[in-house]
Amino acid sequence: MAGRRFDKVGFRYMAIIAAALLLSAGAQQARGAGQLGGLRRAVDDARKASEDAKKAAEAKKKAEDDAAKKDSQPADAPAAAPAASPGPAPATASASATTPAADGPAGFQAFSKFDFVPGEKVVALEDFAQDAIGDFPEKWNTNASGEVVTISNQQGRWLKLNRPGFFIPEFITDLPENVTFEFDFMVPPTASPGIPLSTTLVELADVKKPLDWQTAPNSVTFTMHPSASEGTTSITTRQDSTSGPANSQQTGQLGATKNRAVHVAVWRQRQRVRVYLNEEKVWDLPRAVGASTKFNGIVFSFGGGCGNCEYYVANLRVATGAPDTRNKLVTEGKWVTRGILFNVSSDRIRGESYGTLKEVAGVLAENPDLKVRIVGHTDSDGDDAANLDLSKRRAAAVRQALVSEFKIDQARMVTDGLGETQPVDANTTPAGKANNRRVEFIKQ
Repeated sequence: MAGRRFDKVGFRYMAIIAAALLLSAGAQQARGAGQLGGLRRAVDDARKASEDAKKAAEAKKKAEDDAAKKDSQPADAPAAAPAASPGPAPATASASATTPAADGPAGFQAFSKFDFVPGEKVVALEDFAQDAIGDFPEKWNTNASGEVVTISNQQGRWLKLNRPGFFIPEFITDLPENVTFEFDFMVPPTASPGIPLSTTLVELADVKKPLDWQTAPNSVTFTMHPSASEGTTSITTRQDSTSGPANSQQTGQLGATKNRAVHVAVWRQRQRVRVYLNEEKVWDLPRAVGASTKFNGIVFSFGGGCGNCEYYVANLRVATGAPDTRNKLVTEGKWVTRGILFNVSSDRIRGESYGTLKEVAGVLAENPDLKVRIVGHTDSDGDDAANLDLSKRRAAAVRQALVSEFKIDQARMVTDGLGETQPVDANTTPAGKANNRRVEFIKQ
């Protein structure tokens, strides 16, 4: 090991010493103190130049290491988040501070058949921001065990479900006949769970007694069973205490080693229930729910004998109200959506926004004389000026997506952004902030 220390810098020092000895020998024969002083200054200058070169090399290497470390993190990931589980996700690039995200719509190709459109008003949102890392979330109930964690290369906080049982978000107490429910789900790449995770929409006789959820007369339950290649999903319904036949299918969206979170979206529209895993619609049941059913609870659960089970859920979002794009934009002159989603602090549009964009593009295509102003809005988090700039860039990104993906004439659309200046809800709760983050289409 000691021999390795004689790097190029070490040899440079030896050369300097040798040169100094030769110069010293020559100096003894030189006549005049001026010549000797000049030789000494030459040695000092050579030593200083070598030391400067060494410092420059060290500074360059540090800069290269820092750049490589930064490039290995997602662009919008929180700084220095501790890793709770090996659950890497694909990095997403932030857009330029001065131009819309030109590469954003490229991700839409996978979502070309995605027709999910979130409800108009967000009524519940859970990001676990109010909970301490390592604690079970305050607004949930369980008969098992779980904890709030962060995951390497994933944004935000996640609820880790690591014991068989049920997990109920008690703040969700109303799921009307037109409602959407979304969340993110993942398992570590190394997991091989023997039991699937079930998600149940249920009508409880008493919301204060959620332990009776398994005997409730009305419910819809779908499962997610990841595996190394293709996973399996199944669905069962229960109406007036009578269970319907179960059905199951395989899907590549649940491959446990794909190193990504799965975005789950559920859409109840009267008696119809649709379930999406990422861009794939895995279930579409036209008579899944009784006409008079009033769901008032959501339950996550998995049974005993699970083996290597380790489930994570995050970003729960419940929104109510069926989209009415055509009537509100053409007749009322204004349509507001929370269904166009962006990466954090970025104008890059997320793929699951495709259904909403397709909805408004359809209205514009059917009404060729209709012109609109697209206005972006943000919540109050962060700097006012930055939010104003972000809202303008997001509106411009929406216009660009409508042009490039749906061939809408750019001349029919102008854009603007108002930042955080026109809130429609309180900026003190996650749901209120989600309602303030919106895009408006205003008839011109």
